[in-house]
Amino acid sequence: MNYLNAFRISASGMTAQRLRMNIATTNLANINTTRTQGGGPYRRKDVVFESKSLPGSFGNALQSSMSGKLAGVQVSEIIEDPRPPISKHDPQHPDADNKGYIQVPRINLMEEMVNMMSATRSYEANVTAIKATKDMALKALEIGR
Repeated sequence: MNYLNAFRISASGMTAQRLRMNIATTNLANINTTRTQGGGPYRRKDVVFESKSLPGSFGNALQSSMSGKLAGVQVSEIIEDPRPPISKHDPQHPDADNKGYIQVPRINLMEEMVNMMSATRSYEANVTAIKATKDMALKALEIGR
């Protein structure tokens, strides 16, 4: 049994969830950002995951593509929210237009918190899988003593 494949799959999941957490915290940090370098308010970002075959030998790549199994995960792209920003009446704000409206990012605090909790739980599940695989490998080594 190849334990390294299980470690690689869990590691890819941890890497993807860490990036998802970084994106969610970036969205929360910019929840009131009205100016960006590109102009306009900050746009909420989200990650898109895709299946990734395991790196390794030609045999592993062939087997994973033939069976559709043993695939990790990777972030294929980071997308911006296409929805328009929210107009908010705040005539005292320095970025207010002639009518006193500002454009604020369309970021829902609860949605970002749910994304963060989901990323945390997925990360923990991958850590648990690595621990279980490590325990299995150690028990297998004890058999050989």
